[in-house]
Amino acid sequence: MATAEHLISNNLPSIKQLQCFLAVAHELNFRKAAERLRMTQPPLTRQIKCLEAVLKRQLFSRSTHDVSLTDAGRALVVQAEKILKDISNLKEDPLSSETGLRIGLTRTLNFEYIEPVNTQLQKMNAGDDVETPDLTSAQLLQSLSKNMLDLVLTGEKGTGHEDIVQYRWVCQEPLLIAMPSLHPASLKEKVSLEDISDLPIFWFSRSANPSFYDKCESYFDTLKTPLKRIKEPDDSLVMLSRIARGKGFALLPQSKCTFNQEGLCYRELTDAEAKRLNIDIYAATRLNENREEILNAQNVLCGKMP
Repeated sequence: MATAEHLISNNLPSIKQLQCFLAVAHELNFRKAAERLRMTQPPLTRQIKCLEAVLKRQLFSRSTHDVSLTDAGRALVVQAEKILKDISNLKEDPLSSETGLRIGLTRTLNFEYIEPVNTQLQKMNAGDDVETPDLTSAQLLQSLSKNMLDLVLTGEKGTGHEDIVQYRWVCQEPLLIAMPSLHPASLKEKVSLEDISDLPIFWFSRSANPSFYDKCESYFDTLKTPLKRIKEPDDSLVMLSRIARGKGFALLPQSKCTFNQEGLCYRELTDAEAKRLNIDIYAATRLNENREEILNAQNVLCGKMP
């Protein structure tokens, strides 16, 4: 009983932290580890930092170009693999409960900073104990169509799943301009794209999100000064660092504008542009979905209590 009390009261590493640690330990590259876990780098880095804080030891040595394990990190690899293997074996335990609601959240947005969506997710206990894959909208919709997920929150409607997926509008996420703080337009409270058209925009390929891409491009075509485009880096922190150095600007969901760096600032779009440039969030289920718990969850997310 004393042992149980000790385990319950202690601040212990989480399963997610150990999974993130092993991914980085195997890849020795945070970007590749994040891709392997189907998440972005910032939350992966936070998981590693939290783990190091809990264990009170440094697990990785990081330089500009290299990541390596410390002695403590190498020792933890063996222990972490054994712990996760033991936990994985619990899935074979007949006493283990059935999987709950499988919700997928697009990694394009940070739902912790989107109210009232976060409030509704909390009501459904959609936290660490509920399966909430962190994928792109396209990956989520593919998983939904294959019955690997029950409900997904996407940024804009996807394409190619019209005969399988049904959408219900949840809310709208504003876009902010991430720009160099030394640019003259940064003195304004609200900035238009014309104000910063002397800088290139970091932009992505249409295949990444056709609906959102087309929404933005249709507005870009109305601008008097055509926007210059440069390829968006895979790592958002790299992009923001380049913006801080005056290399361009980007349109980011408001919920993702949490990274602060000297030389970088975020500004609202003008009212007219904010009406055209935004992200519509949808709760998607399979077209033939009739399970009450899933339809009720969709109602909750759309602001309609069942």
